Amino acid sequence: MNGIRIRKTGVPDVIAASDGGLTLSVPIQIKRRSGRKLVTLPNGEAANPRPWDVAATPMQLALARGYRWLAMLESGEAKSITELAAREKIDNSYMCRMLNLTTLAPDIVAAILDDTLPQNVTVHELAISPPVLWEEQRARTGCRDVLR
Repeated sequence: MNGIRIRKTGVPDVIAASDGGLTLSVPIQIKRRSGRKLVTLPNGEAANPRPWDVAATPMQLALARGYRWLAMLESGEAKSITELAAREKIDNSYMCRMLNLTTLAPDIVAAILDDTLPQNVTVHELAISPPVLWEEQRARTGCRDVLR
């Protein structure tokens, strides 16, 4: 038997052929979720997605933009926020808010990257005038105990 066949039902099985080949039978179901394929196991559970198959969240994208723009400013690639905002064709205030994300406490950044930050915390809350002290940032987000 050549090729791959996908069956939704059946039991896992291995069949040895007389020519030395093996046929492996694994019942799976593939569903589309937000344009991505999702494998459903026979017991109905969804298989864990691989890290590279998961799209970045808006919060993660905002954090990445902030760090990218900060690196451009620090390297001298752009002389000012105004110049960089004009080059990126965005508003100065938006760029400043995203740059504010680079001042967040390391555990908050880790929670953003791991997608473990409480769902009620928004980019808006983190980016607009974040407190300078990390402990105040944790208190403001209401996740002082969650992140420690």
